[in-house]
Amino acid sequence: MRYDGEAMAAVVAAWAEIESPTHEAAAVDRMQDAVAAHLAAAPIGIERIPGREGLGGTLVLRAGPNNGAKPILVMSHVDTVHPLGTASKDLPVRREGDRLYGPGVYDMKGGAYLALEAFRRVAAAGTASRPIVFLVTPDEEIGSPITRELIEAEGRKAAFALVTEPARDGGKIVTARKGVGRFDVEIEGRPAHSGTSHAKGRSAIREAALQITAVEGLTDYARGVTTTVGMIRGGTAANTIPQFARFCIDLRVTTPEDGDAFSSRILGLKPHDPDVAVRVTGGMNRPPWPETPEGLALYERVVAAGRDLGRTISAVPMTGGGSDGNFTAAIGTPTVDGLGIDGDGAHTLQEYGLVSSLAPGAALMQRLLETL
Repeated sequence: MRYDGEAMAAVVAAWAEIESPTHEAAAVDRMQDAVAAHLAAAPIGIERIPGREGLGGTLVLRAGPNNGAKPILVMSHVDTVHPLGTASKDLPVRREGDRLYGPGVYDMKGGAYLALEAFRRVAAAGTASRPIVFLVTPDEEIGSPITRELIEAEGRKAAFALVTEPARDGGKIVTARKGVGRFDVEIEGRPAHSGTSHAKGRSAIREAALQITAVEGLTDYARGVTTTVGMIRGGTAANTIPQFARFCIDLRVTTPEDGDAFSSRILGLKPHDPDVAVRVTGGMNRPPWPETPEGLALYERVVAAGRDLGRTISAVPMTGGGSDGNFTAAIGTPTVDGLGIDGDGAHTLQEYGLVSSLAPGAALMQRLLETL
């Protein structure tokens, strides 16, 4: 079970050069081409599901014995948050000591590659303990709108789900995640010349500022609830009372009940100015994933597999980030996450993965595919 971390890093670097932001369907499909090519010589069934709604396609990979056992479901995504051109300008792919920098290296091409390489080896050697279904998805970074149905369908048939999102805090894995809600707020006021007709105008931006203050004020750290306005736009000119403003809200909760309660409050936002219209759309798109006895039992098996490899594995407390593991956990499939590369800087221009974590991560994934 020997893996060459340096050789693995070269592939991850090459994959990072294939930039694949979610909304660039052709770019995501090029990344899926690279994945399929890497697996082409192995005894792996490769099904390509075309994308839709302006998004890239999905790979469904199957291998392992036909022994009647429920399969292991492995999930990785190849879409990133970084726009095209990031690798040539703001976050060039480069090596600095143990750190490999580049768009998507940490979240999550490094994790996708180490798991796919373990999967390829297990398939070629015929050592899988049960059937394996590996989903390589194109849309995780925007909430998996076109793949959620597939994820849940495969999750219902699976014995376990393994997710290769990045490891946390020095290599720890994830056993629980907050639920995620996304909302869009559109505000329409009344335009007017800001010098000659100021009193006739009704500012959409002013209303947005009041609404944003209220929304951000919903954050309750003690309750594990956060509300974030991460994007805003509006107005047409510096000397015009703005007619339109738009912003988006990110909601994170620890319980389904809080998901319902805070979604209701956000969807029920009312204008402060009766002459201004406020329209809110959206809702929860990833259910909370609390720890469960079944999930913790799977975690203990991961710990045992690590021990067999000379590793000490531990988990982080419930994390605020969502993943496709939220979907499988919510339907009752024992799930562990954070099985990807170690590093830091997800979604930033300082994103990097640790080369030293690639080989151990692949070895652990291989062990799990052979023993679960």
